[in-house]
Amino acid sequence: MVTLSDVARKANVSKMTVSRVINHPEKVTDELKELVFQAMKDLNYKPNAAAKALVNNKTQIIKFFILEEIDTTEPYYMNLLMGISKTLDQHQYSLQLITQNSFDLGQSDGYIITGMREKHAEWIERLEKPFVLFGENRYGYDYVDTDNALGTSYATQHAIDSGYTNIVYIGIDVKESFEYSREAGYINTMQKYKMVPKIYRFDNRSRYSYEFITKNLNRFPKKTAFICSSDRLAIGIERGIQSNGEKLPENYGVIGYDGVFLDQIAHPQLTTVKQPVIEMGMACATMILNKIKQNGAPQGNELFEPTLIVRGTTINK
Repeated sequence: MVTLSDVARKANVSKMTVSRVINHPEKVTDELKELVFQAMKDLNYKPNAAAKALVNNKTQIIKFFILEEIDTTEPYYMNLLMGISKTLDQHQYSLQLITQNSFDLGQSDGYIITGMREKHAEWIERLEKPFVLFGENRYGYDYVDTDNALGTSYATQHAIDSGYTNIVYIGIDVKESFEYSREAGYINTMQKYKMVPKIYRFDNRSRYSYEFITKNLNRFPKKTAFICSSDRLAIGIERGIQSNGEKLPENYGVIGYDGVFLDQIAHPQLTTVKQPVIEMGMACATMILNKIKQNGAPQGNELFEPTLIVRGTTINK
């Protein structure tokens, strides 16, 4: 097994210099770093992550808090976890998953938090380690998210361009920043064309949107498109329209939001606003690592542009 002494001999420097390059590279000249790193590469030497963490008073652990219910049939969080883990692995960090039922923080260097709601604000304020949020917030916390307003703007514009004359928004019944932004994207696009916004809100479960549209489809004339705040709600609308014997996409159109899995199992497959969830997870990991390195310095926010995926639930002109 290659040791620190072997690297020192190969680079013709002291063990202390090798240790300093590994643990405090900012205190070493570029020439020394290049010399030691080349020796490490030649000998295929990999620093002991646990030992390095001990020297730096770090745990090399990031905790990921999911503060909302996880639907095991939808791999949204699996994609997010893949993105986070991919980046943390590159920096020899481990990821620990914590659900809403466990607030025993334990030892870690920082936190990534998703599913935050207003009720969690007091708890989050008490956190002593650096943290970032996955998802918009109105508290000024660092976060990563999709440009939610842009996504629903794309969806509404597509519905108008496709010839639908009545555009209805089906939202998630939560008073949270991401939902306000999604509604704003819809409203602003409707006002641009001097069309009257129509908004209905439900819990984020397909059964609620299904029940609503099954009972009330006759209230919506043909050539109506439903802009939905999630693929779950969109699937409920789609199934409700079909149960009434109406045709998609000729008579009614449906557009979802997320584009992770549910959009592909619907029949016909959903037109949806796709979020780059894996890339967003990677950005969360990068942001928390930078924040830890900078002793908790604010990182701001990073918004990703969503993509409209046109499929069988809207007319494609």
